[in-house]
Amino acid sequence: MGDLMRPFILFAFAGLFCLSGCTHSSDAISGLRTKWQQLKSIWGEDTDGMLASEGFYGPLDDEFVPLEEEDLEMQFADSAVPQPRDVPGAQGSGIPSLDQFRVAFADLAKIFQNVYFNTDDYVLRRPEFVQVIDNIATYLKKHPHTYVSVAGHCDERGSEAYNLALGTRRSNYIRSLIVQRGGDPNRVHAVSYGKEQPTDLGHTSSSWARNRRVEFKIFEK
Repeated sequence: MGDLMRPFILFAFAGLFCLSGCTHSSDAISGLRTKWQQLKSIWGEDTDGMLASEGFYGPLDDEFVPLEEEDLEMQFADSAVPQPRDVPGAQGSGIPSLDQFRVAFADLAKIFQNVYFNTDDYVLRRPEFVQVIDNIATYLKKHPHTYVSVAGHCDERGSEAYNLALGTRRSNYIRSLIVQRGGDPNRVHAVSYGKEQPTDLGHTSSSWARNRRVEFKIFEK
Protein backbone atom coordinates (compact mmCIF):
# COMPACT_ATOMS: atom_id res chain seq x y z
CA MET A 1 0.00 0.00 0.00
CA GLY A 2 1.56 3.28 -1.06
CA ASP A 3 2.28 6.15 1.31
CA LEU A 4 -0.13 8.38 -0.64
CA MET A 5 -3.03 6.10 0.26
CA ARG A 6 -2.18 5.93 3.97
CA PRO A 7 -3.87 9.18 5.10
CA PHE A 8 -7.02 8.25 3.20
CA ILE A 9 -7.12 4.79 4.74
CA LEU A 10 -6.64 6.10 8.26
CA PHE A 11 -9.26 8.81 7.71
CA ALA A 12 -11.77 6.26 6.47
CA PHE A 13 -11.03 3.89 9.33
CA ALA A 14 -11.33 6.68 11.91
CA GLY A 15 -14.68 7.70 10.41
CA LEU A 16 -16.02 4.18 10.61
CA PHE A 17 -14.72 3.76 14.14
CA CYS A 18 -16.42 6.99 15.16
CA LEU A 19 -19.66 5.69 13.70
CA SER A 20 -19.53 2.69 16.03
CA GLY A 21 -18.89 4.93 19.03
CA CYS A 22 -21.83 7.22 18.31
CA THR A 23 -24.34 4.47 19.07
CA HIS A 24 -24.26 1.30 21.09
CA SER A 25 -26.70 -0.54 18.80
CA SER A 26 -25.74 -3.94 17.48
CA ASP A 27 -26.80 -2.83 13.99
CA ALA A 28 -24.14 -0.10 13.95
CA ILE A 29 -21.41 -2.48 15.10
CA SER A 30 -22.50 -5.10 12.58
CA GLY A 31 -22.54 -2.51 9.83
CA LEU A 32 -19.05 -1.37 10.76
CA ARG A 33 -17.70 -4.90 10.51
CA THR A 34 -19.31 -5.37 7.10
CA LYS A 35 -17.85 -2.11 5.81
CA TRP A 36 -14.44 -3.07 7.17
CA GLN A 37 -14.49 -6.37 5.32
CA GLN A 38 -15.43 -4.49 2.16
CA LEU A 39 -12.49 -2.12 2.63
CA LYS A 40 -10.12 -5.04 3.21
CA SER A 41 -11.28 -6.65 -0.02
CA ILE A 42 -10.30 -3.43 -1.82
CA TRP A 43 -7.07 -2.63 0.00
CA GLY A 44 -5.75 -6.15 0.57
CA GLU A 45 -4.92 -8.34 3.51
CA ASP A 46 -1.94 -6.19 4.57
CA THR A 47 -4.36 -3.60 5.98
CA ASP A 48 -4.23 -5.00 9.53
CA GLY A 49 -0.46 -4.76 9.63
CA MET A 50 -0.52 -1.22 8.27
CA LEU A 51 -3.04 -0.11 10.89
CA ALA A 52 -0.99 -1.73 13.67
CA SER A 53 2.04 0.26 12.53
CA GLU A 54 -0.07 3.41 12.96
CA GLY A 55 -1.21 2.52 16.49
CA PHE A 56 -4.52 0.73 15.79
CA TYR A 57 -4.26 -2.59 17.61
CA GLY A 58 -6.24 -5.73 18.21
CA PRO A 59 -9.25 -7.37 16.62
CA LEU A 60 -11.86 -5.03 15.16
CA ASP A 61 -14.73 -7.05 16.62
CA ASP A 62 -13.73 -6.27 20.22
CA GLU A 63 -16.15 -3.46 21.05
CA PHE A 64 -14.51 -0.38 22.58
CA VAL A 65 -16.86 2.38 23.69
CA PRO A 66 -14.94 5.03 25.67
CA LEU A 67 -16.31 6.77 28.72
CA GLU A 68 -17.70 10.22 28.13
CA GLU A 69 -15.00 12.86 28.38
CA GLU A 70 -16.89 14.81 31.03
CA ASP A 71 -16.96 11.68 33.21
CA LEU A 72 -13.19 11.42 33.12
CA GLU A 73 -12.72 15.11 33.88
CA MET A 74 -14.68 14.82 37.13
CA GLN A 75 -12.65 14.42 40.32
CA PHE A 76 -13.71 11.00 41.54
CA ALA A 77 -11.95 11.00 44.90
CA ASP A 78 -14.64 11.18 47.58
CA SER A 79 -14.66 14.65 49.11
CA ALA A 80 -14.94 12.97 52.52
CA VAL A 81 -11.65 11.14 51.95
CA PRO A 82 -8.75 13.51 52.71
CA GLN A 83 -5.64 13.49 50.54
CA PRO A 84 -2.36 12.33 52.13
CA ARG A 85 -0.67 14.86 54.38
CA ASP A 86 2.80 14.19 52.95
CA VAL A 87 3.96 13.89 49.35
CA PRO A 88 6.22 10.87 48.75
CA GLY A 89 9.75 11.99 47.94
CA ALA A 90 9.19 15.56 49.11
CA GLN A 91 11.79 17.07 51.40
CA GLY A 92 10.91 16.45 55.04
CA SER A 93 8.11 13.99 54.33
CA GLY A 94 10.05 10.97 55.59
CA ILE A 95 8.56 8.91 52.76
CA PRO A 96 10.57 7.96 49.66
CA SER A 97 9.29 8.62 46.15
CA LEU A 98 6.77 6.10 44.86
CA ASP A 99 9.32 4.50 42.54
CA GLN A 100 11.12 3.28 45.66
CA PHE A 101 8.08 1.44 46.98
CA ARG A 102 8.48 -2.31 46.42
CA VAL A 103 6.34 -5.19 45.26
CA ALA A 104 5.08 -7.28 48.16
CA PHE A 105 6.67 -10.72 48.40
CA ALA A 106 5.93 -14.04 50.13
CA ASP A 107 2.89 -13.90 52.41
CA LEU A 108 2.37 -10.20 51.75
CA ALA A 109 1.90 -10.93 48.05
CA LYS A 110 -1.29 -12.79 48.97
CA ILE A 111 -2.62 -9.60 50.57
CA PHE A 112 -1.47 -6.95 48.09
CA GLN A 113 -2.83 -8.64 44.96
CA ASN A 114 -3.71 -6.85 41.74
CA VAL A 115 -7.34 -6.04 41.12
CA TYR A 116 -8.78 -5.85 37.61
CA PHE A 117 -11.43 -3.84 35.77
CA ASN A 118 -13.81 -4.18 32.87
CA THR A 119 -13.20 -2.15 29.71
CA ASP A 120 -13.48 1.61 30.38
CA ASP A 121 -14.62 0.91 33.95
CA TYR A 122 -13.19 2.05 37.27
CA VAL A 123 -15.45 0.16 39.70
CA LEU A 124 -14.72 -3.34 41.02
CA ARG A 125 -17.30 -5.82 39.72
CA ARG A 126 -16.10 -9.07 41.30
CA PRO A 127 -16.40 -9.97 45.00
CA GLU A 128 -12.92 -11.51 45.17
CA PHE A 129 -11.40 -8.14 44.28
CA VAL A 130 -13.46 -6.41 46.96
CA GLN A 131 -12.06 -8.98 49.39
CA VAL A 132 -8.53 -7.96 48.36
CA ILE A 133 -9.36 -4.38 49.39
CA ASP A 134 -10.73 -5.60 52.73
CA ASN A 135 -7.52 -7.56 53.35
CA ILE A 136 -5.31 -4.58 52.52
CA ALA A 137 -7.26 -2.26 54.82
CA THR A 138 -7.08 -4.80 57.65
CA TYR A 139 -3.33 -5.16 57.20
CA LEU A 140 -2.76 -1.40 57.23
CA LYS A 141 -4.76 -1.02 60.43
CA LYS A 142 -2.53 -3.61 62.12
CA HIS A 143 0.74 -2.23 60.69
CA PRO A 144 0.87 1.56 61.26
CA HIS A 145 4.32 1.91 59.67
CA THR A 146 3.34 0.45 56.29
CA TYR A 147 2.61 2.76 53.34
CA VAL A 148 1.03 1.64 50.07
CA SER A 149 0.96 3.05 46.55
CA VAL A 150 -2.17 2.42 44.50
CA ALA A 151 -1.26 2.52 40.80
CA GLY A 152 -3.93 2.69 38.11
CA HIS A 153 -3.18 1.06 34.74
CA CYS A 154 -5.10 0.73 31.46
CA ASP A 155 -4.95 -1.22 28.22
CA GLU A 156 -3.47 0.31 25.08
CA ARG A 157 -6.69 1.50 23.43
CA GLY A 158 -7.47 5.20 23.56
CA SER A 159 -5.18 8.21 23.78
CA GLU A 160 -2.47 8.75 26.37
CA ALA A 161 -4.47 11.54 28.03
CA TYR A 162 -7.64 9.44 28.10
CA ASN A 163 -5.88 6.52 29.78
CA LEU A 164 -4.08 8.70 32.31
CA ALA A 165 -7.48 10.06 33.34
CA LEU A 166 -9.03 6.59 33.50
CA GLY A 167 -6.06 5.28 35.51
CA THR A 168 -6.56 8.16 37.94
CA ARG A 169 -10.21 7.25 38.35
CA ARG A 170 -9.22 3.65 39.10
CA SER A 171 -6.52 4.48 41.63
CA ASN A 172 -8.63 7.13 43.40
CA TYR A 173 -11.56 4.74 43.60
CA ILE A 174 -9.44 1.97 45.14
CA ARG A 175 -7.79 4.41 47.55
CA SER A 176 -11.23 5.60 48.67
CA LEU A 177 -12.33 2.01 49.33
CA ILE A 178 -9.24 1.31 51.44
CA VAL A 179 -9.72 4.50 53.50
CA GLN A 180 -13.44 3.84 53.95
CA ARG A 181 -12.51 0.45 55.42
CA GLY A 182 -10.22 1.99 58.01
CA GLY A 183 -6.93 2.53 56.17
CA ASP A 184 -5.03 5.66 57.16
CA PRO A 185 -5.43 8.17 54.27
CA ASN A 186 -1.95 9.52 55.02
CA ARG A 187 -0.43 6.14 54.18
CA VAL A 188 -2.32 5.39 50.96
CA HIS A 189 -1.06 7.16 47.81
CA ALA A 190 -2.81 7.05 44.43
CA VAL A 191 -0.99 7.37 41.10
CA SER A 192 -1.87 6.74 37.45
CA TYR A 193 0.41 5.32 34.74
CA GLY A 194 -2.29 5.13 32.07
CA LYS A 195 -1.28 2.71 29.32
CA GLU A 196 2.47 3.27 29.67
CA GLN A 197 3.31 0.20 31.80
CA PRO A 198 1.49 -2.83 30.34
CA THR A 199 2.12 -6.12 32.07
CA ASP A 200 1.17 -8.00 28.88
CA LEU A 201 2.54 -6.69 25.57
CA GLY A 202 0.02 -8.55 23.41
CA HIS A 203 -2.74 -6.95 21.36
CA THR A 204 -5.57 -9.35 22.22
CA SER A 205 -8.62 -9.18 24.46
CA SER A 206 -6.92 -11.35 27.10
CA SER A 207 -3.85 -9.11 27.05
CA TRP A 208 -5.98 -6.03 27.50
CA ALA A 209 -7.81 -7.66 30.43
CA ARG A 210 -4.50 -8.27 32.23
CA ASN A 211 -3.47 -4.65 31.73
CA ARG A 212 -6.67 -3.08 33.11
CA ARG A 213 -5.56 -3.19 36.72
CA VAL A 214 -4.54 -1.51 39.93
CA GLU A 215 -1.21 -2.63 41.36
CA PHE A 216 -0.02 -2.18 44.94
CA LYS A 217 3.50 -1.54 46.19
CA ILE A 218 4.53 -0.97 49.78
CA PHE A 219 7.07 0.90 51.90
CA GLU A 220 7.70 -0.01 55.53
CA LYS A 221 9.06 2.84 57.61
